[in-house]
Amino acid sequence: MTQSFRITLLPGDGIGPEIMAVTVDVMNQIGSQLDLSFDFQEALMGGAAIDETGSPLPEATLETCKQSDAVLLAAIGGYKWDTLPRHQRPETGLLALRAGLELFANLRPATILPQLVDASSLKREVVEGVDIMVVRELTGGIYFGEPKGIFQSETGEKRGVSTMAYTESEIDRIGRVAFETAQKRQGRLCSVDKANVLEVSQLWRDLITALAADYPDVELSHLYVDNAAMQLVRWPKQFDTIVTGNLFGDILSDAAAMLTGSIGMLPSASLGADGPGVFEPVHGSAPDIAGQDKANPLAQVLSAAMMLRYGLDQPAAADKIEAAVNTVLDQGYRTGDIMAEGMTPVGCKAMGDAILEALA
Repeated sequence: MTQSFRITLLPGDGIGPEIMAVTVDVMNQIGSQLDLSFDFQEALMGGAAIDETGSPLPEATLETCKQSDAVLLAAIGGYKWDTLPRHQRPETGLLALRAGLELFANLRPATILPQLVDASSLKREVVEGVDIMVVRELTGGIYFGEPKGIFQSETGEKRGVSTMAYTESEIDRIGRVAFETAQKRQGRLCSVDKANVLEVSQLWRDLITALAADYPDVELSHLYVDNAAMQLVRWPKQFDTIVTGNLFGDILSDAAAMLTGSIGMLPSASLGADGPGVFEPVHGSAPDIAGQDKANPLAQVLSAAMMLRYGLDQPAAADKIEAAVNTVLDQGYRTGDIMAEGMTPVGCKAMGDAILEALA
């Protein structure tokens, strides 16, 4: 019996529509092979939505997402919209989407594919075998804390204020996601904070430590964020699963991403307690190469695999897509961002065609 899923597509800006087109073709092919049906609904978000509606996240888009089984997002933003007021920028729409769908947990894997070890800027012996999952709290912390803004002080001087705040319940729910993620991996969890100077981080550390009693099969450690950043570069293989707050997770997950040699290879998943998750590549919209068939679609394709695995409970389909990506890399196909001597250069569409052939 065919299983049907309603998927909202948010192609967004820049290279977004190109990499999304490749991914839809891959999803349709995997669906025909495994008796899965995908009802794709495309909606506006980011700069494209601003140009048409004036809002980076129209209410109609959020409602469409809420009615879906999962949301596949490509990329948003670009130079064109960088000078808009903060509340009108594409990135504000992304924060609103996460808040609107109550997506509090962001899973960002940083896995070194054996075919791309030498693409990393670090030595082979440092990065070979690295397999890290960063679990980032997504709807709290300094990005959402109040008060925030630019205010006039009593002396007439402008003062910028952003508030880092977490409640017990916010820390508890992201902590449980992290412990359960670690249970499915190597059973090691490193919690990253700045408890030596920040009271909010002290509460974070206290509560994560208390949670460990519920997960005796997980080995818990703690690092301050500055040391964690250093350790990611010095000895990344020490890490299995990392859990941290919104700001620190934003920074550390990008640092971990570059261990792999290209941010264009990395997917992510944003999940809530229930309802649809959002699955998207870590990279941006790359407006400088948009429309030139130069984009690497692999992170978007792998985001679809994460959607199938974590959002739709279709691990067999996810496995097939991930295996196809490995096959095309074994065959030597490379987009410009991961190009190496002796490999075959391809564009976005040709890389997609190679994946379809690998799936056939």
